[in-house]
Amino acid sequence: MKPFDVEFVIGLSGYFVKDLEAVRQSPTYDPLVDNIAPRTPGFQQVVQAGQVISILLWLPNGQLAVGDCVDVIFSGAASRDPLFIANEHLPLLESVVKPWLLNCDITHFRPNSIRVDSPWPELQDLRLHSAIRYGLSQVLLSATALVHSCSAAEIITREWGTSIIDRPVDILASCHRNDFLQLDRMIMKQVSMLPHASFIHVHDLGPQGTTLLEFVEKVSRRVQERGVSGYRPRLHFDVYGTMGDLFPDVDELVSFLGEVQRVAQPYDLLIESPIIADTKAAQTQLLRDLRLRLRERSIPVQIVADEWCNTLEDIREFADAGAVDFVQIKMPDLGAIHNSIDAILYCRERKVGCCLGGSANETDVSARITAHVAMATQPDFLLSKPGIGADEGVMILTNEMLRTSAVARKSRLYKI
Repeated sequence: MKPFDVEFVIGLSGYFVKDLEAVRQSPTYDPLVDNIAPRTPGFQQVVQAGQVISILLWLPNGQLAVGDCVDVIFSGAASRDPLFIANEHLPLLESVVKPWLLNCDITHFRPNSIRVDSPWPELQDLRLHSAIRYGLSQVLLSATALVHSCSAAEIITREWGTSIIDRPVDILASCHRNDFLQLDRMIMKQVSMLPHASFIHVHDLGPQGTTLLEFVEKVSRRVQERGVSGYRPRLHFDVYGTMGDLFPDVDELVSFLGEVQRVAQPYDLLIESPIIADTKAAQTQLLRDLRLRLRERSIPVQIVADEWCNTLEDIREFADAGAVDFVQIKMPDLGAIHNSIDAILYCRERKVGCCLGGSANETDVSARITAHVAMATQPDFLLSKPGIGADEGVMILTNEMLRTSAVARKSRLYKI
């Protein structure tokens, strides 16, 4: 079956995009005032509204498949594709991608996703932007599911030989650092992991990290005081390399992580991107050394990789190197969805933890697709998205996973 029409619609993303390099390099950065110059190519301001391109694909049976082209908040950083500017991609979508889509057999997903991700002869053997590849693969997965009158998760299980799990995957609820009412709502809802709470600039940590220590202790105490008996979430904090900036000596960094773990008790602790190096090789080596030192000193802090771990090959390298406890599989960075599926299955094979993540900058459409990928591949946890309202992202992901599980049970019962 082939589609009979396609349209590309520019819309809004779930959050915004930010110039990470400019923020990290400026001690005077004020998130509410445009008071510093951008440093990353493509940015006109340090913070800009995020854009998406929705792909609407009409099928001959009258059904409509949708996918959203979207990038991450910190576009252009640490080997990522440049900032996604929607208008720049419309001519190429109309002239090159549209004719291919209208001639595409959507009976199967995997070969189409691989084709989308490959170099295009029409583009002098260059690849499409990762955001375009991500959105195209979403719409193609949705279309194949519509052709077969089944869920997107079921298409993945058929083409990769996996099974749909019978319960939702854990979700890391991404909360604002200064919104304790939001944190209380996540505690009330008993989310499995919280609060993410980004620390983007070294000044966010406070003198010798005291602000971070106080915050972690406050989160731990709040869970103990407000959570129901038996509720034991894992605590996760994303520090964007600021710990390495504050403590460039690895032994000092390990000692500080020991202090963070102490105030986080009695909960398990995950730290994302404690260090951001200048190259992938340096990043892998530093994280591997850090992880080894933590184990030598019996400090139970688990390390999550994000920056420099952007592609399927990157993820394989980090996993093979034993550099981290978890990798974040940031779906928009990986481009076409089959890469994220393969990354999860590789991590599981190598017994390395994985977060099927992405970005607050994503949309409801891409989040629902993420839920289907999760139910068919079983990552260790998801990152709540879209947005950083937490409630909305947790609701969208949880409900889509519950629906997917229910549909799978009925399909097995009636052998549909």
